[in-house]
Amino acid sequence: MGKYYEDLAIGEKYTSSGRTITETDVVHFAGLSGDYNPLHTDKIFAEQSQFGRRIAHGALTFSIMTGLWDQLGIIRETVVAFYGVDAMRFLNPVLIGTTIHAEIEILEKRDRGENGIVVMRNSVLNEKGELVMICDALLLMKKNPS
Repeated sequence: MGKYYEDLAIGEKYTSSGRTITETDVVHFAGLSGDYNPLHTDKIFAEQSQFGRRIAHGALTFSIMTGLWDQLGIIRETVVAFYGVDAMRFLNPVLIGTTIHAEIEILEKRDRGENGIVVMRNSVLNEKGELVMICDALLLMKKNPS
């Protein structure tokens, strides 16, 4: 069981485990999303781009970040809904073979009566410590029933 709204403190920080982005991830995500942009799916095209090779979808990086939240366990069974995202930026490419992890900080809490909104700053970094994505995610969280 994850933490309830009351259990999360402003300034609290968490670091996820790492996750390597694979060829299979990119291919499956293209199929699921319908995003076959050649930067993700065409080796020759991507080699001629500023990146020099294929890159992962930004939305895939974001999606994997949400999976890293679940693996931490802090919101498991206590999140009611994903409420929104603010200030999302993709700052460096995520190449196939890149290992990313998330560093999370609780920025803000908003009481909503029966539930509460928690704002989490998410910094996604590669294995070199370079920031690849940043965003503030808003989660509607359960309050402790006791």
